[in-house]
Amino acid sequence: MAKKIAIIIGHPDQESYCCALAEAYKKGAHSSGAEIRCIELGRLNFNPNLMYGYSKRMELEEDLLAAQKAISWADHLVFVYPTWWGTMPALMKGFIDRTFLPDFAYQNVPGSPLPKKLLKGKTAHLLVTMDSPHWYYKWVAKQAGHHIMKRSILGFCGVAPVRITEFGPIKTSTAERRQQWLDQTLQLGSKLA
Repeated sequence: MAKKIAIIIGHPDQESYCCALAEAYKKGAHSSGAEIRCIELGRLNFNPNLMYGYSKRMELEEDLLAAQKAISWADHLVFVYPTWWGTMPALMKGFIDRTFLPDFAYQNVPGSPLPKKLLKGKTAHLLVTMDSPHWYYKWVAKQAGHHIMKRSILGFCGVAPVRITEFGPIKTSTAERRQQWLDQTLQLGSKLA
């Protein structure tokens, strides 16, 4: 049975290097027979602001309903995004706020501080670009964005294991190095499927 993969591109610019990485991953996964659905956040029409928190329901836009269907359908989630100010772009955070909702991603359990994890059984891979050197992000920034995605969001909803592959620093990389990263990403896609 073919692996079902949802690729979520969290960079708002459709000409970004993140989009090139997502395309390489998609090509690799296709070569192995995987089924793929792409969610390009920069192309979606939705309000990223969870205006009332959880005190009042906001109706989901059509693009968010389609995104939830793709996430539910997938066995494996691939998030491709840059690190800005130590974590994901605002657009991606808004997407998560609006789609990873109670009764979709998790369910509150009366009398328990821990939720029922509704995305259990899914796995994920984070493909993350950054301009900081790896050592700086690890030792100075303490990998804040990685911890938020892996534990506070995906882990909270039951997605495990979550792998992380970093690419960077981007701004000082050569065209040759960026091509090596694309080749590496193509291989990641083909191995998973």
